[in-house]
Amino acid sequence: QVQVVESGGGLVQAGGSLRLSCTASGLTFDNYAMGWYRQAPGKEREGVSCISWSGGSTYYLDSVKGRFTISRDNVLNTLYLQMSGLKPEDTAMYYCAASITSWCRGFPGSADFNYWGQGTQVTVSS
Repeated sequence: QVQVVESGGGLVQAGGSLRLSCTASGLTFDNYAMGWYRQAPGKEREGVSCISWSGGSTYYLDSVKGRFTISRDNVLNTLYLQMSGLKPEDTAMYYCAASITSWCRGFPGSADFNYWGQGTQVTVSS
Protein backbone atom coordinates (compact mmCIF):
# COMPACT_ATOMS: atom_id res chain seq x y z
CA GLN A 1 0.00 0.00 0.00
CA VAL A 2 1.42 3.36 -1.05
CA GLN A 3 1.57 6.04 1.61
CA VAL A 4 2.54 9.65 1.03
CA VAL A 5 2.97 11.92 4.04
CA GLU A 6 3.79 15.63 4.02
CA SER A 7 5.21 17.69 6.85
CA GLY A 8 6.77 21.08 7.49
CA GLY A 9 3.91 23.46 6.93
CA GLY A 10 3.11 26.28 9.31
CA LEU A 11 2.56 29.98 9.81
CA VAL A 12 5.26 32.34 8.61
CA GLN A 13 5.55 36.05 7.96
CA ALA A 14 5.89 37.39 4.46
CA GLY A 15 9.48 37.13 3.31
CA GLY A 16 10.11 34.10 5.50
CA SER A 17 11.07 30.55 4.64
CA LEU A 18 9.74 27.05 5.15
CA ARG A 19 10.87 23.62 4.05
CA LEU A 20 8.27 21.03 3.25
CA SER A 21 9.12 17.34 3.35
CA CYS A 22 7.32 14.35 1.93
CA THR A 23 8.02 10.70 2.55
CA ALA A 24 6.65 7.98 0.31
CA SER A 25 6.50 4.29 1.12
CA GLY A 26 5.08 1.25 -0.61
CA LEU A 27 6.57 2.18 -3.97
CA THR A 28 10.00 2.17 -5.58
CA PHE A 29 10.57 5.84 -4.88
CA ASP A 30 13.46 6.38 -7.26
CA ASN A 31 11.47 5.07 -10.22
CA TYR A 32 8.98 7.91 -10.20
CA ALA A 33 8.70 11.62 -10.67
CA MET A 34 7.34 13.53 -7.69
CA GLY A 35 5.40 16.75 -7.51
CA TRP A 36 4.14 19.46 -5.20
CA TYR A 37 0.69 20.91 -5.71
CA ARG A 38 -1.26 23.48 -3.75
CA GLN A 39 -4.84 24.56 -3.34
CA ALA A 40 -6.01 27.79 -1.77
CA PRO A 41 -9.58 28.25 -0.52
CA GLY A 42 -11.93 28.90 -3.41
CA LYS A 43 -9.27 28.21 -6.01
CA GLU A 44 -8.36 25.25 -8.17
CA ARG A 45 -5.43 23.05 -7.36
CA GLU A 46 -2.27 24.08 -9.19
CA GLY A 47 1.04 22.41 -9.84
CA VAL A 48 3.86 24.14 -7.97
CA SER A 49 6.89 22.03 -8.85
CA CYS A 50 7.91 18.67 -10.22
CA ILE A 51 11.14 16.66 -10.20
CA SER A 52 12.05 13.69 -12.34
CA TRP A 53 13.06 10.30 -10.94
CA SER A 54 16.76 11.16 -10.74
CA GLY A 55 16.37 14.81 -9.85
CA GLY A 56 17.91 15.76 -13.16
CA SER A 57 14.88 17.67 -14.39
CA THR A 58 12.83 20.14 -12.42
CA TYR A 59 9.86 22.33 -13.27
CA TYR A 60 8.26 25.26 -11.49
CA LEU A 61 5.13 27.36 -11.56
CA ASP A 62 6.15 30.74 -12.94
CA SER A 63 5.11 32.57 -9.79
CA VAL A 64 7.47 30.52 -7.60
CA LYS A 65 10.54 30.43 -9.86
CA GLY A 66 13.57 31.78 -8.08
CA ARG A 67 11.90 31.41 -4.66
CA PHE A 68 11.15 27.69 -4.37
CA THR A 69 13.52 24.77 -4.86
CA ILE A 70 12.45 21.16 -5.23
CA SER A 71 14.81 18.32 -4.41
CA ARG A 72 14.73 14.67 -3.51
CA ASP A 73 16.76 12.11 -1.59
CA ASN A 74 16.26 8.71 -3.17
CA VAL A 75 18.05 6.97 -0.32
CA LEU A 76 15.66 8.39 2.27
CA ASN A 77 12.61 8.21 -0.05
CA THR A 78 11.99 11.86 0.71
CA LEU A 79 10.94 14.83 -1.37
CA TYR A 80 11.56 18.44 -0.32
CA LEU A 81 10.31 21.87 -1.21
CA GLN A 82 12.43 24.72 0.08
CA MET A 83 10.35 27.88 0.02
CA SER A 84 11.83 31.31 0.56
CA GLY A 85 10.62 34.83 -0.03
CA LEU A 86 7.14 33.65 0.88
CA LYS A 87 4.20 35.85 -0.03
CA PRO A 88 0.63 35.91 1.29
CA GLU A 89 -0.51 34.54 -2.07
CA ASP A 90 1.50 31.36 -1.37
CA THR A 91 -0.98 30.54 1.40
CA ALA A 92 -2.55 27.18 0.57
CA MET A 93 -2.71 23.53 1.43
CA TYR A 94 0.34 21.91 -0.13
CA TYR A 95 0.14 18.35 -1.40
CA CYS A 96 2.86 15.91 -2.34
CA ALA A 97 2.13 13.49 -5.15
CA ALA A 98 3.85 10.53 -6.77
CA SER A 99 3.64 10.06 -10.51
CA ILE A 100 3.12 6.81 -12.36
CA THR A 101 5.98 7.74 -14.68
CA SER A 102 9.64 8.63 -14.23
CA TRP A 103 9.27 12.05 -15.82
CA CYS A 104 7.14 15.12 -15.19
CA ARG A 105 4.90 14.29 -18.08
CA GLY A 106 1.96 16.63 -18.37
CA PHE A 107 3.05 18.84 -15.46
CA PRO A 108 1.56 21.16 -14.24
CA GLY A 109 -1.38 18.89 -14.90
CA SER A 110 -1.93 16.09 -12.43
CA ALA A 111 -3.27 13.27 -14.59
CA ASP A 112 -0.13 11.15 -14.11
CA PHE A 113 -0.02 11.60 -10.35
CA ASN A 114 -1.78 8.68 -8.73
CA TYR A 115 -0.70 8.85 -5.11
CA TRP A 116 -1.38 11.85 -2.92
CA GLY A 117 -0.73 12.86 0.65
CA GLN A 118 -3.19 14.51 2.99
CA GLY A 119 -1.56 17.89 2.66
CA THR A 120 0.23 20.34 4.93
CA GLN A 121 -1.03 23.88 5.48
CA VAL A 122 1.18 26.85 4.67
CA THR A 123 -0.04 30.24 5.85
CA VAL A 124 1.88 33.42 5.06
CA SER A 125 0.90 36.52 6.97
CA SER A 126 1.42 40.01 5.60
